Amino acid sequence: MKQDNILKDKSYKFSVRIVKFYKFFSSQKNEYVISKQILRRGTSIGAMVEEAESKANFIQLSIANKEANETHYWLRLIRTLS
Repeated sequence: MKQDNILKDKSYKFSVRIVKFYKFFSSQKNEYVISKQILRRGTSIGAMVEEAESKANFIQLSIANKEANETHYWLRLIRTLS
């Protein structure tokens, strides 16, 4: 029986929310370079977690964590500017 992977599930759901966020900004014509950065960085987190299929691949998880930190920065910045 396959065990649930909480990290994969959460990072996927986060990517979905990031894409919806970007679509909202695009539809409101509030397109910023920052929103594109958020889209790229926010969706790359889940992709890197998926790529780190085993617990032994800490390098990919470390990079995913850095992407999450960068995404947090961009989200804080765009919140301040909005």
